[in-house]
Amino acid sequence: MLEFAMKDLGPLHYFLGIRVRRTPRGFFLSQEQYAEEILQRAGMVQCKTATTPVDTLPKVAADAGAPVADPSEYRSLAGALQYLTMTRPDLAYAVQQVCLHMHDPRDGHLAIIKRILRYVRGTTSSGLLLYSSSPLDIVAYSDADWEGCPDTRRSTSGYCVYLGGALADLHAS
Repeated sequence: MLEFAMKDLGPLHYFLGIRVRRTPRGFFLSQEQYAEEILQRAGMVQCKTATTPVDTLPKVAADAGAPVADPSEYRSLAGALQYLTMTRPDLAYAVQQVCLHMHDPRDGHLAIIKRILRYVRGTTSSGLLLYSSSPLDIVAYSDADWEGCPDTRRSTSGYCVYLGGALADLHAS
């Protein structure tokens, strides 16, 4: 028979690259150190900042520009940015757009990653605040992009549902 002993390690401060700070309003989650590591890996520590993660111009087509010199570096940066969205929902749309082209990344797609990194450079201290208490109201939002893909002309839609102040996970298990 196996015996397990539990040990109280005290309040949570850091877990899986996510810093946890207790505030009077709740828990503030951030990945500031992880964001700095991504910028360093990309060679963009001293880059100029951007005010938004994406440009307002139309989406980049799948065959925009020449293939990138190192597709594995592109995939590595895109994957790192994808993990950063855990505490940075403001990056989710932009990162999703670059992840669509992981199979055949082009120069135009790499430019989008660099734009996201320039935005991250100016917002490394941003994070996610989980409120300690809120009413249990249910609020839902949805949006659609009619024929928004320049290659397939497919539409994109999405939704999110909040239970109280938290985004509810609606995936079936």
